[in-house]
Amino acid sequence: MLADLTEAVEESHPWTRGHAHRVAGLALAVAETLEWGEARLRAVRAGSVLHDVGKLLLPTELLGKPGAFTEAELEEMRTHPAAGARLIAGAPEASDAIGCVLYHHERWDGLGYPARLDGPLIPIEARLIGLADAFDAMTSTRPYRTAMTTDAALAELARCAGTQFDPALTDACVDVWSTRLLLAV
Repeated sequence: MLADLTEAVEESHPWTRGHAHRVAGLALAVAETLEWGEARLRAVRAGSVLHDVGKLLLPTELLGKPGAFTEAELEEMRTHPAAGARLIAGAPEASDAIGCVLYHHERWDGLGYPARLDGPLIPIEARLIGLADAFDAMTSTRPYRTAMTTDAALAELARCAGTQFDPALTDACVDVWSTRLLLAV
């Protein structure tokens, strides 16, 4: 079921193809580096691939809009975490993912959505998925903008550490990304 839902999101919004798997790859690499236990790894694995499942319930024209969103459109976009959590709530194989899906757009400073949680009140798995999600979104071309370079995206993560992102997880993510690049050379 999890793979089918992820595939459905990517089919309905082709510019997101591979997004969930890239988010999962980065988030799991960071979680493994931090030596998280199996329960947290399960939550990251499932939550990463399902984090945007609520977008299935949004109009396709909204997600493919080439320009800036109006305030009303932003409010509609901000419904996808809660919608996604409701969508998977009855599936036992998705139980580890519910908090990740619901809270992946919360912010360290409490200015995120849907619940305006802050700091350690946000489940750590959701904080990590939100970070990986933002990095992949920045480094991917979207209907409304071209992709940033990896260096620019890493700089943006660092700039937003302590406001949008958990500072310790941001440092770990940048370190893991840098290590991966060194290993690829």
